[in-house]
Amino acid sequence: MDHNPADVPAQDQELVCFVCGAVAPADQRAVARLTWSRGRDGERTTWTCDRCSRDNVRSIEGKLDPAWW
Repeated sequence: MDHNPADVPAQDQELVCFVCGAVAPADQRAVARLTWSRGRDGERTTWTCDRCSRDNVRSIEGKLDPAWW
């Protein structure tokens, strides 16, 4: 049965890396929410795994508004 992700509590939603497609195992989602990077793509929340975040940190920082610095 298909269900709307909005109907699933946030802590139970699957985390999929927007860059490489890695999936955080269900028993590690709480840790992944602390170590992965969260972003926005329009109205959608995206997640980037810790490895891809480290590999692309310069690019991520370059997209931040200068007010953050």
